[in-house]
Amino acid sequence: MSRVGLQGQVVVVTGAARGVGELLARKLSARGVKIALVGLEPDLLKQVSERLHTDSAHWHADVTDHEAMTRVAGEVKERFGKVDVVVANAGVATGGPFADSDPGAWRRVIEVNLVGSAVTARAFLPVLLESRGYLLQIASLAAITPAPMMTAYCASKAGVEAYAHSLRAEVGHRGVRVGVGYLSWTDTDMVRGADQDDVMRELRQRLPWPANKTYPLGPAVDRIVAGIERRSAHVYGQWWLRGMQGVRGYLPGLIGTVGAREMKRFAPRLTGMRTGLVGAGGAADEQQRTTYRD
Repeated sequence: MSRVGLQGQVVVVTGAARGVGELLARKLSARGVKIALVGLEPDLLKQVSERLHTDSAHWHADVTDHEAMTRVAGEVKERFGKVDVVVANAGVATGGPFADSDPGAWRRVIEVNLVGSAVTARAFLPVLLESRGYLLQIASLAAITPAPMMTAYCASKAGVEAYAHSLRAEVGHRGVRVGVGYLSWTDTDMVRGADQDDVMRELRQRLPWPANKTYPLGPAVDRIVAGIERRSAHVYGQWWLRGMQGVRGYLPGLIGTVGAREMKRFAPRLTGMRTGLVGAGGAADEQQRTTYRD
């Protein structure tokens, strides 16, 4: 597929205060892209914006808030004159046995990762239709294969994958391309936060190669940048994820068998596991909701 020149384009990145979103903003800025940063941590977003090489601005907004995101879309269009690309990257995660999971945290993962992605697309589709632009939905290996103790995250990422594929069929004839980005375990605050739990870390390390590794962030983001250039329907943060598409039909049965064996092994250690949102991004989300409640 031919590449689209990035110089002078306007890209919106949600979940831009840290991790994939922050590094993606920096790499795109280095390519001459104007950046609109969206997230829950205004101080960090301001710092990210100040380090970028090109024109940028930041907005504090919860991606699950339709009114807020609609306002942001209008303000981004007013600030930059157009929007060429939206990267729906904001996400949170929780881990642990479903039966013992915190219902509020479980629901919040679905709200941010799935509903928040749809709210983002709904808010920005009008401006993407004007520019005949590109929406990249960040999903995960968790969209391709289920995993024990990740019920909310797997459900949310499978959901955004299906939603994005459906949306592609709806808006393609109007000139808007939609892509899905897949990442395996990548060195971010979210993954490091999950690894703070011994059981989650050991369970992941027992996965078959190459799914048992944590991969560096830089090369994965480079692949996302290349996917944005190509307006790709599928973007793979790690080379081997493309091959997983061909075997995904076999994975639920395999994981059901192997996962049951592993859960039996870890059963004595599951009592008392923390089941809230993980990582610094999860803490920021919980702080945001606490502030609104107060």
